[in-house]
Amino acid sequence: MFKETTLACLFDIGSLIAGFMIALELGVFQLSPWAIALYPAVISVKAVITGLLTGRLSTALHLGTVYPKFFGNTKSFYKLIAAMVVLTLGTSATISAISVVFGTLFWGVALSEFPAILTVMVATLSLGLLITLITVQFTFISFKRSLDPDIVVYPAVSTLANIVITFLYIAVLNLYFSGFIGRWAIIMFGLVNVFLVLFILPLNIRDIEFRRIIRESLPTVLLVAFMVNITGTLLKGVSNLAGSRREIYTVYPAMIDMMGDAGLVVSSAATMKLTLGVLSPSFGSIKNHAKNIFSAWASTLILFVVIGFLSLALNGVFSVSAITSIMVILLVSNVIAFVSIMLFSYVVSIQTFKRGLDPDNLVVPVGSSVADAITTAALLIVLLLLI
Repeated sequence: MFKETTLACLFDIGSLIAGFMIALELGVFQLSPWAIALYPAVISVKAVITGLLTGRLSTALHLGTVYPKFFGNTKSFYKLIAAMVVLTLGTSATISAISVVFGTLFWGVALSEFPAILTVMVATLSLGLLITLITVQFTFISFKRSLDPDIVVYPAVSTLANIVITFLYIAVLNLYFSGFIGRWAIIMFGLVNVFLVLFILPLNIRDIEFRRIIRESLPTVLLVAFMVNITGTLLKGVSNLAGSRREIYTVYPAMIDMMGDAGLVVSSAATMKLTLGVLSPSFGSIKNHAKNIFSAWASTLILFVVIGFLSLALNGVFSVSAITSIMVILLVSNVIAFVSIMLFSYVVSIQTFKRGLDPDNLVVPVGSSVADAITTAALLIVLLLLI
């Protein structure tokens, strides 16, 4: 389990690039309270949609209902892509609506900010549809080379998606706050998704397979839309405490990626053992999974030290006090987050097994969003104690 977790989380070191972009552009995130609070929504939703797509596509490839190619593929493949486009727009609108409620209650945002939030969210995720094409191609290549979708495909694509969507979000924010012309530009970007959905729905709304994908994915997406606003509220608290400490922003995306992937690896192993009858479907059986859990934990602890040093190096901070501070913040956050995420992941694995639910629709997307919230909460708690 140490090897599998390390392999999955190694990809997440790449998310330092996303964090470093945030650190370099802190100014634009300070122009409005919702700018930093929406960031978890942007990366989490794209990760969830990527996870849903990767999971369904990997399963379909192994069943032979989809071929590993873009053109001349099966009807099921094109229905899946169409459903992801519709889910992207629906999720954007849902998150924006929920964000207004959270913003009014916790972020200090007025109701008049709703058009801004909606415009930025829809434009960012519309541009992020490019990631769908990358995800599909990477999944095809991985299938041809017999790579594990949970340990290789999803972590690698998730990290790449984080980098791309962070770049796009920062670009959209800069355009929006640049003035009238910039705002009209991002409205045009957002309309691309709207027009695609208007084209897709009349052609597919009566199709049973298309409706099934939407119906099965919608509850997860709605739950995630709520969860990411909680994460955003927590991140705003982190931002208030971290101030201009760029090394903290730099490690944040890598932190949540690593914790989410560690939870995924452990829960996937637990689900397999439950299926094989090696584990009994009760919480008490967690002691029989302890070796795997502690191996995964050791891996994340080591990698947290690595990203801590890399973050300091990227930001040109080399003092003893800075090294001590970031290491304490990261390692204590790791302990709090890992314990909480493992308990949650194990319970979800048991319930998924007992109820016969599809892991692709529940364990990966919901677990990822909850892991993001837990990790952000752990970071906030540590900063409250230390700063």
